[in-house]
Amino acid sequence: MPRSAPSGRSGKRPDDPGFPAAAAPRAGTTDALEAAVVTCRACPRLVAWREEAARTKRRAFRDWDYWARPVPGFGPADAALAVVGLAPAAHGGNRTGRVFTGDPSGDAFFAALYDVGLASQATATHVGDGMELYGVRITMPVHCAPPDNRPATAERDTCRPWLARELELLRPTLRTVMVLGGFAWQALLPVLAGAGWRIPRPRPVFGHGAEVLLADAADGTGTSGTSGASPGSGLRLVGSYHPSQRNMSTRTLTPDMLRDVLRRAAGSAGLTPHS
Repeated sequence: MPRSAPSGRSGKRPDDPGFPAAAAPRAGTTDALEAAVVTCRACPRLVAWREEAARTKRRAFRDWDYWARPVPGFGPADAALAVVGLAPAAHGGNRTGRVFTGDPSGDAFFAALYDVGLASQATATHVGDGMELYGVRITMPVHCAPPDNRPATAERDTCRPWLARELELLRPTLRTVMVLGGFAWQALLPVLAGAGWRIPRPRPVFGHGAEVLLADAADGTGTSGTSGASPGSGLRLVGSYHPSQRNMSTRTLTPDMLRDVLRRAAGSAGLTPHS
């Protein structure tokens, strides 16, 4: 698609700051949403950074043809468990075109998914490598790789409609959201509030292993708190430290800790993880 061309019926060009807000609600399926996401050029700083990373490359990836576009969510459209991270890595998802693929964070996370029975293989290297997720969809509040892995608040807010629409599309089957890191936790709460889930006051505080059950404002199901509940009674949030290279190397987060939280999140979603 030409950079200046309008996208379908949205009436906004992909480089317009209002493009996500106009295009996301029109996506009727996750496939349609992914197709719209990858055309987005709404944040000039992120566009420049992702394309610069693709030009300069890392020496280890000099033979790669980088994706260098927004990275869409990955996983089945009827997932019971959503995993919300931060943003693609400049030489990870920005290179491979798949979230959490091709960087140390992804290596740790996909290994954990495989260990608990939620992924078909332990490593993810590129789109088309055979990776499948079982009952899990991975997404993020910012779809472009940011400089220093730190998106600006305005960039997060511009990108928010993509996440909001993805969660709306998942809503019929979604039971649990596992949130990787404090940035994702804070970015997610207003999206959930806007989608009709009740956010307790004071707002839930992020922490590794933190849990909160959000009531559905539409039908009153669920209760806020940390007590157990059966799948379907509201939406459960489960917090986890992000499996960043720093967190893993300092053992702030260990593989055992990550697997334990994944099992809890999967179990609360009605999935059957490996012990």
